Amino acid sequence: MDSNLVVRALSALAHESRLAIFRALVVAGPNGMAAGEIAQQLELSPSSLSFHLKDLSHADLVKPRQQGRFVIYTANFDAMTGLISFLTENCCAGATCAPSDLPNCCGDTP
Repeated sequence: MDSNLVVRALSALAHESRLAIFRALVVAGPNGMAAGEIAQQLELSPSSLSFHLKDLSHADLVKPRQQGRFVIYTANFDAMTGLISFLTENCCAGATCAPSDLPNCCGDTP
């Protein structure tokens, strides 16, 4: 993953509202959510939501699609996986770092 895209993604997620939007879209899965539904669930004004969705879209973390008169947003799971992979690349000097392995990761002893 390109370092510039990683910085944009992390910067976009470094805001409480954008992080909440992204997490809500992750929970919604591939079906996504309409912009109005996101705004209602997170109690954001439409203008504020629009601003935050634009930032998340520029960071390639969300994807919009037109469905009739609604814009449906979905989390970009490929970008999310790429970001996590980038952040954990060569983690713990190559040792497995699955959640179940964390107590033994990086030389920690149980």
